[in-house]
Amino acid sequence: MPGYEVTEPRLRCVLPFEAASAEVRLLRRAAVTQLSRWGMPVAADEAELLVTELATNVVKHVGEGAPATLVLEWRGERLRLEVHDKSRAMPSPSMADCDAECGRGLHLLAALAVDWGTVLTAVGKAVWCEISVSSGQACRRIERAVEVLEGYQGPSRGAPLRGSGRDIGLEESAVELITDLLHWTAARGLDPDDVLDRAQMHYEAEADAA
Repeated sequence: MPGYEVTEPRLRCVLPFEAASAEVRLLRRAAVTQLSRWGMPVAADEAELLVTELATNVVKHVGEGAPATLVLEWRGERLRLEVHDKSRAMPSPSMADCDAECGRGLHLLAALAVDWGTVLTAVGKAVWCEISVSSGQACRRIERAVEVLEGYQGPSRGAPLRGSGRDIGLEESAVELITDLLHWTAARGLDPDDVLDRAQMHYEAEADAA
């Protein structure tokens, strides 16, 4: 059984796992369960997606069966996720073409997280990221969505649009981004309809709480 320690003003949970697809699914569920115990359901979907990406990167780049550890740490208005492994090879974002599945993980990490990074440890490395769990999360979600969509339009769109043209451009980018994320969920063996339903439930819960 994984253990967690309570040291004010933070909560910490350590979850060892092996780099394998079945283990990633179990790890994702364990992380969501822990966040629910902490009373943090609003951050569960983001954390689940990030845990999947961090753990999957270990499977891809360190190797099947490699020992690793997920650390969840709640400090004030941020939730920190760290995945530790025994490889000292540091990941770096790559420019993936439109048909490439690999190379997008760190871009997704940067888009969803408030902050992220990598650090060498005594036995290997850790890749970490932080997401906001503050009361102003709904506003931050909107701000982050605009940042992601503006970046998602890419430099090929030319000069930044203004007024209604900008709104239309962001709407088109939102549709393309959602489509790509649905492809991503299907490629990870998830049910896109289930993901959409859960996203809708979380949106409605946050809207009701606002």
